[in-house]
Amino acid sequence: MKKNNKDLYKNLYDASTIGMSFVFSILIGGLIGYFLDKRFPSTHPWLLLAFLFLGIAAAFRNLYIGTKKINKDEMNKNESDKKT
Repeated sequence: MKKNNKDLYKNLYDASTIGMSFVFSILIGGLIGYFLDKRFPSTHPWLLLAFLFLGIAAAFRNLYIGTKKINKDEMNKNESDKKT
């Protein structure tokens, strides 16, 4: 039972980390673009859109890397369970 709780908490941690990095990447990209557009008013809203799309691309990259890491950890766990 104790091992199941440890696995559950690890999976919850991994999932929440991926979710937070997804949201924060988009938010940070949008905020950078917003403040740059305020600083350079002639570019309104192009910098916001550019940095928002960069934030979205970074979010999906983080999602891909995070799920790849989780899958790798699960495969390693399954292989070690088969050996015992």
